[in-house]
Amino acid sequence: MKFKINRDHFANGLAQVLNVVGSKATMPILSNVLIEADKDLISLTTTNLDLGIRCQIKAEVKESGSVTLPVKRLAGIVRELPNIDVTVDASPNHQVKLASGGSNFRIMGIGKEDFPALPELGDEKSCNLGQSELTDMLKSVAYAQSSDETRYILNGVYFNFKDSKLTLVATDGRRLAHISKEMEVPAAAAGAIILPAKTVNELLRLLDKGDKVKIHFNDRRAAFQIATNKDTSGLVDSIYLYTKVVEGNYPNYQQVIPKETHQRIKLERELFLQCVHRAALVCSEKANQVKLKLSSNLLEIDAQSPDFGEAHESMAIGYTGPELQVAFNPQFIIDPLRALTRDDVYFEVKDEVSPGVFKTLESFICVIMPVRLS
Repeated sequence: MKFKINRDHFANGLAQVLNVVGSKATMPILSNVLIEADKDLISLTTTNLDLGIRCQIKAEVKESGSVTLPVKRLAGIVRELPNIDVTVDASPNHQVKLASGGSNFRIMGIGKEDFPALPELGDEKSCNLGQSELTDMLKSVAYAQSSDETRYILNGVYFNFKDSKLTLVATDGRRLAHISKEMEVPAAAAGAIILPAKTVNELLRLLDKGDKVKIHFNDRRAAFQIATNKDTSGLVDSIYLYTKVVEGNYPNYQQVIPKETHQRIKLERELFLQCVHRAALVCSEKANQVKLKLSSNLLEIDAQSPDFGEAHESMAIGYTGPELQVAFNPQFIIDPLRALTRDDVYFEVKDEVSPGVFKTLESFICVIMPVRLS
């Protein structure tokens, strides 16, 4: 195998596939990137058996072939090379010569035959979606995923393709974020999957490369074909992300969403976010709550902790209901407000022991459990 490639394109391609490789790979080959050269393209693939990724880059291929090399070491070398042109030459014993300007490296690789192939998804259920739409939806819910490994079914985002819409849900048992979007869902493509948290993070990192993303899935795995713009990055066609899904039944989230809330307040999202964020600066691990007090046309936000002191914020609102006090973990308020882009957000509350609900005029809902007032 022998090819010549643009250093920056090569470095960019390696950066796309690097994250999948864990620091503690169970087998040496899983620390490697599979490089395949053919026609005028090279293909880069990495996998940790649960998650795999492949992208293609333009190159001047002189001899087709393949080899696997330690991806983190290789990416570090390629970034530092002095010249824009890089020549890669692999011998039959998997030793690879890398040359750029006055720099020359020899790296020991492993043959392709030991590398676990990425499964190709063909006749599974599939749907098309805009990349920016999927990015916005994932950002709206991803913060609510659980990181408690004993509740593995909640360690991800639930995707439900049904009734001409896509619904995304995430919950950690103390808060729940939900968003849905109308889209064409062919009857044959209806179904649901739970995407693991690591896959969600990878998707959010990869999803700004082009216009469309195609999702293939079945009960055990999913794949995303992420279209890339043919720009200066050197990436060609699409990035292919393969993942196992979390197997099991997602809990009935509908019963968590309150059917009725007594008070509904329209809030200026950015202003409310700033007030809560400032008040939370005095919170501590032992005293991690902000108190919201509603009175006539006024919202007051209080926080205090024995270690740091007190904070008081107030903002004018349109409210004519009864006086009401309720306390929440400040992070549970900050996360959804940061994830949203709309200026106006609606906050619904019933009493001090019932959940609070954030909504937008579209289809976003975030339910947060209150903290007992101390």
